[in-house]
Amino acid sequence: MNKWPSLKQLHYLITLYETRHFSEAAERCFVSQSTLSKGIQNLQTLIGCPLYEKSDKKSPLVFTYAGEQVVKGGRELLAKGKDLLELGQQCQNGPMEGQLKLGCIPTIAPFLLCDLVQELNQRYPKLHLLLREDTTANLLNALRVGELDVLILALPMDIGQMMSRIVGRDPFRMVISRQQADRIRVPITYDDLPNESVFLLEHEHCLTEHAVSACKLTDKEKINPFMATSLHTLVQMVANGLGMTFIPQMAIEHGLLDNQNLVIIDPPGQQAYREIGVVWRPGSSRQPTFEQLAEVVSQLL
Repeated sequence: MNKWPSLKQLHYLITLYETRHFSEAAERCFVSQSTLSKGIQNLQTLIGCPLYEKSDKKSPLVFTYAGEQVVKGGRELLAKGKDLLELGQQCQNGPMEGQLKLGCIPTIAPFLLCDLVQELNQRYPKLHLLLREDTTANLLNALRVGELDVLILALPMDIGQMMSRIVGRDPFRMVISRQQADRIRVPITYDDLPNESVFLLEHEHCLTEHAVSACKLTDKEKINPFMATSLHTLVQMVANGLGMTFIPQMAIEHGLLDNQNLVIIDPPGQQAYREIGVVWRPGSSRQPTFEQLAEVVSQLL
């Protein structure tokens, strides 16, 4: 092959994929519609097969399987290109300068990011953080395609080829209403619990898998099929005497259980915990930045 797709062509196609309209894609790329159309057509010629189905102007574009694959690979190539550009910025500036796009999961973000932002602002005033809170799956996808630079996640988790550094442990505690705690023997065993008495977060939150695994809860009949959407909702359900749940220590220390008539006890078995890790793309030129960020998070934890 004598010719190669350009990053600009891939950018045009990815933007078209996101908007599904040529006019809107051209506007977002700051080019004319004819320029965008020609770039995508040239890319399609290089690939050698249709990337989208032709339709009337009123209907959104439908991408072919090949088009979907080109978009997926193109996003990863653009992320690599972004890393190359940032290498030049790192040569001009220090590792803790410039913009840093950080993603964090909802069961960590409310209890860590405020302290982290304050600490980073004090230590590294030239570092400008942009924050995003989302589920693990969405954050990993955003990292993979270059929408985010670095993540703070709960581990273990399948992060593919991404790099990671463990920065601390966050123990799990069992939380139960006081009226129910008076009727249960301590130390607690799962056999003593009624069926469907353990409430958890929806499966989109990795906390559920971590808590069930770390706390050795193997009897699925103990788990209530109704699941909460957030830790705050989970706490309210337990506080109303509906059952019990597992809460990370960092959430407790930041006041999640304040003013609630709840009892905190250790889960059955050995100490249960989740690991907190900093995650980034392999080969990123900003690894020194991520290593220093990890050090700060470790100190805070």
